[in-house]
Amino acid sequence: MSLHLSYRAAPGNPWFSWQYVRDNSDTILAALREHAWLTGRAVLIAALVALPLAVAAYWFRSLAGPILALTGVLYTIPSLALFAFLAPYLGIGAITVLSVVALYALLVIVRNALAGLNQVPPEVREAAEGMGYGRWGRLFRIELPLALPGILTGVRLATVSTVALVTVGVVVGRGGLGQLIFAGFQNNFYKAEIMTGTVLCVLLALVLDLLLAGVGRLLTPWLRRRVTP
Repeated sequence: MSLHLSYRAAPGNPWFSWQYVRDNSDTILAALREHAWLTGRAVLIAALVALPLAVAAYWFRSLAGPILALTGVLYTIPSLALFAFLAPYLGIGAITVLSVVALYALLVIVRNALAGLNQVPPEVREAAEGMGYGRWGRLFRIELPLALPGILTGVRLATVSTVALVTVGVVVGRGGLGQLIFAGFQNNFYKAEIMTGTVLCVLLALVLDLLLAGVGRLLTPWLRRRVTP
């Protein structure tokens, strides 16, 4: 999905302008859609990679240190440097943005998923073994469901951080709302444009976090139960 931005500036330079929003609503909505699309795909890719890594670290304790160290090192690489490194190989566009932001989301999801798996009570695992469950059966029937709150916490944190990081994708022309912010600086520091992009980033992160929290409540009904005396 390619995003082409065009602008009509409101008179003056206020921090917020309804006229700017009205005159550029199509551009703003296109940037918002692209931002949400990039965020959703990046978090999904990160989760599909991070969960098997967390399971491997859970099953084979000797792998936990290297896996956490690798994802930690990736997290410390400056995003602009990572864009510069990957762009010559992956090209300018969505693939580069998705690759970069997904790498940054790995650490958060792996750490929380592993923590959730480690919190499964030993007696529960032993009971599952006594009932004849093998390693895979315990994983899918017992351990992953019990670790789901931790996994969802990681996904929520990764989603919020990804919303912010996607804006840096403007360096390869696919920054979603980041393109509004960057264009505002280019457009004689047009404050309304900068503020609109910033506010929408915050609102998008909040909405996605609330949606994931709702999904978490639906998937973990046992956490809503209250013990009555």
